[in-house]
This record gives sequence, C-alpha cells and structure tokens, in this order.
Amino acid sequence: MDDDAGRVTDSGIELHLVYAPEDLAGWDHDRDLGDPGAFPFTRGPYRTMYRGRLWTMRQYAGMGTAEQTNARFRYLLDQGQTGLSVAFDLPTQMGLDSDHPRAEGEVGKTGVAIDSIDDMRRLFQQIPLDRVSTSMTINATAPILLLLYELVAEEQGVPAAALRGTVQNDLLKEYAARGTYIYPPKPSMRLITDLFAYCGERIPKWNTISVSGYHMREAGATAVQEIAFTLANGIAYVQAAIDAGLEVDAFAPRLSFFFACHQNFFEEVAKFRAARRLWARIMRDRFKATDPRSMTLRFHTQTGGATLTAQQPENNIVRTALEALAAVLGGTQSLHTNAFDEALALPTEHAATIALRTQQVIGYETGVADVVDPLGGAYYVEALTDELERRAAETIETIDALGGAVAAIERGYYQREIHEAAYRIQRAIETGERVVVGVNRFQEREERPIELLRVSEADVAAQIERVRRLRAERDAEAVAAALKRVEAAARGTDNLLPPMREALRARATLGEVSDVLRGVFGEYRPSF
Repeated sequence: MDDDAGRVTDSGIELHLVYAPEDLAGWDHDRDLGDPGAFPFTRGPYRTMYRGRLWTMRQYAGMGTAEQTNARFRYLLDQGQTGLSVAFDLPTQMGLDSDHPRAEGEVGKTGVAIDSIDDMRRLFQQIPLDRVSTSMTINATAPILLLLYELVAEEQGVPAAALRGTVQNDLLKEYAARGTYIYPPKPSMRLITDLFAYCGERIPKWNTISVSGYHMREAGATAVQEIAFTLANGIAYVQAAIDAGLEVDAFAPRLSFFFACHQNFFEEVAKFRAARRLWARIMRDRFKATDPRSMTLRFHTQTGGATLTAQQPENNIVRTALEALAAVLGGTQSLHTNAFDEALALPTEHAATIALRTQQVIGYETGVADVVDPLGGAYYVEALTDELERRAAETIETIDALGGAVAAIERGYYQREIHEAAYRIQRAIETGERVVVGVNRFQEREERPIELLRVSEADVAAQIERVRRLRAERDAEAVAAALKRVEAAARGTDNLLPPMREALRARATLGEVSDVLRGVFGEYRPSF
C-alpha cells in the first residue's frame, strides 16, 4: 500500500502521513484546550469527568406493549443499566392512537405504543421515578409524553421537581432528515418554548430538549455537517426562547444534545471536542450567556445504526464497541450501544445484554475512564478538532446567511447537503473504495441464522382493544370540556402544557390532544 496515497476522513479532510507540532501552528493551549470543566470545555464539561462518575449507561428500549417494555427496562436495570431510554412506535411519534387507520401495520413495531395515561402507568410499573433518569426519544408529541410521565410520577407520590430526564423535543431535525413532524415550524417552535417555560417552573431538573444531530448523521450527513446543523438548530431554539421572553441563563443550562458515533474513530473523537468548543463560543459571544453551565454542551451518544449490517451481524458487536470507545474518549455524558441484531429487528434480550456489557467492559476494564481527555494534546486529534470546528463554523455562517436554521430547512438546504453526502458514501461503498466488512469485502457464502424478536399480531390487537375500552369507560363530558380548553389555549397565547396536562389526566388520548392541535395549527407539508 502506497504510504503517500491521499487519505481523507468521512468529512473529506485530507490527512497527513504523520502529524507533528507544525500542524498546530497558531494553536494556543489556554484558548483552544484549557482545563476540563472550564471554558471552552474542549476537554469535557466537568473537571473530573469519569473519575467522579461514569457516563450514564442508557440503553434504548421500546417494543410492542407497555408491559413488554417495562419487563425489558426492569431486566436492564437489574443488569446494571444506570438510566432508562424509551423508544416509541411511529403512531405515538405522529400523534395517532393505535386504532387510527394510519397506524395500521406500525403499532409497537419501532418502539412502545403509548395512547394514554393508562399505557404510561403500565410502562413504568414498579419503577420508582424518583430514582431513575429517563430519556424519551419523542419530538412532535414530546409535551404529551412528558406530561403523562409527570402524571404517573404524581400517582407514585413523586413531586415533579424530583424528576430527572430528557425529552428529545427537536422538531427542526425532523423537517431536515427524519419526517416525524406534525405541525408547521412556527407552532412547533411554540410547543418547544412552552415546554421550556413549563419545566422551568415545575420540573427544573428536566433537560427540556436534546438537540439532535443523530438522525441527520444517520441520513448521510458528514461529521462536519452533523456539528454544524445540530448547533445551528440549537441557535434557533435559543433565539426562539429569548424571543418568547426567557432569559438565556434561565433555560440554557438545561439544554442537551444528541450525537451519533460512526466508524471513523479519530474524526469522531475530535467531532465531540470541536462541538463542545464551538457551542461554548456561540453561547458566550452570540448570546452573551454568563453562566458557565449555559456554555456547556452536554450530550448523549448513540452508536451508529447506519453502520450496522444485516450481513454477518456479529461483526456489529465490534463496530459498536469501537464507536462506544470513541464516544467515551470524546467525553460523552450518556451512551446507548446498539445491539448487533438491530439491522434486522428489535433487539433480543441476549443482544441487548451484550450491548450493555460492551459499555461496562469499556468503563470498568480498559482504564480509559482513569484520565480526563486522554487523547488531549495529540497532534492528530488537536489538528482534527481545529479543522472540524473551522469547517462547521463556516457552514453555520452559510445557514445564518440563509436566515437561520428554520429558513435554511424550509429552503431545502439541509436536505440537499445531507442527500449529496449520503450519495457520496453509497457510491464509495458500491465501488469498493469504502470497505464494509462482510458487505463488499470478506463476504461469506452462507449466513448463519440468528434469533429475532417480533411483535405479535395478538399484542397489536390487545393494544387497539385497550384504547377503545378506555374511550368507552371514561367520563366523555369531562374529556370533551378539557379538550375545549386545550383548543382555546392553542388559539390564544397561554402556555399549552397546563390544559394539555388536565386533558390527559381526564384520560384524553394522545391522538385526541394531537388532533385538537392539528385543527388549530394545521399539518406541515414540505413545499420543495
């Protein structure tokens, strides 16, 4: 192999054969690196990082019914998981009840089906909500799921102020890459900022948004684009909250982020460091934040679903371990490791256990948690960090020139850039320039069958029957009156969450609350 042959990262950054001090010309330790827990937070948001406490091992789970997911949660907690992460099915994400015609074929398939407070109660049965931190990957219906969680905690005798966790609540990336939006951008931004204000008053320990680059990266974005698009969306949310009358240092400390970790190991490590530093500078210089917590980019990482292969699926265990290690060396606060069978189906208990054990081996056996930012100061890592930050900052300038993230998404800028990057990656795989072990090189003639988890039609039928029975048993007049109050708030300017909470308490369904908002706000249809 030619040592002089050009090599590039996934973001197209040209690589030298060897890195040396001259590759860091103009680099300043205090300005660009600093100490852990101090501006610009390149080395991590906390002074002692994993010496004080390991990252939260938060395995993503959600399948079929609330009872099945509850059993998986309790199993994973018994196995040493330190936080819960809920996956919801597509109808729940889209504000549709399980018996809606558009829900057919999707109930319980990509996560758990939640139609009402009854389902949420079953989901967290025998799980004390004052002792766990719960992350919910939910966006368009994030306020509804958070309120249901609060109501179940209330039934357990747990005050809202004691609850800890995160709702993803990031609609801009849905318009850009994923598609599980309901309402147009303006009312969606109102729901997001209403949730900010509501949690500021009632649930102060809750992370009110997880600004997500994960889904854009999974759709094909490069590491540079993942940083830039994620932080540009973060800028839009901060500005929207300020425009709604909130003080930046009152809400910014509860913002959190969500990134993917893919296979280009050192670029991924540098990506996390660059994102932290760039966000700190944005919050200080653009928004004049003075609280150091407002400048701290805290994030959850999930290993790359798009890097998993259906061919030779056991190879995914190795891929996931390396991605998890990169996330840890990059300083993540929370981590989900994908199960090796997820390219084929929802993870089995066996596969989920291996994924969790992967984190535990990294945390307890490798020694990487003994030193903060162990790769800090490495010529290659620092040069990559600088270049990723520079390119991401340039992309954010382009987005600013287009009028900001909302305008850029509405004009299709994000979407075009992601599609072009995805095409380049796919072409490189097809030509063999990019090697994927077991797919375009080192194939096997016969694949060994593996056990897969399937959602049964009986479980789907039972879920549909439950939501229909709920409507027959509840106080219909009380529900109708509560939904009228939600509609009145939507037509006015009051915070939407209090009347939504009372409607859900009266056993209104997720679909019914969403339909009221659809009636006022309409549904989003892309124009490009």
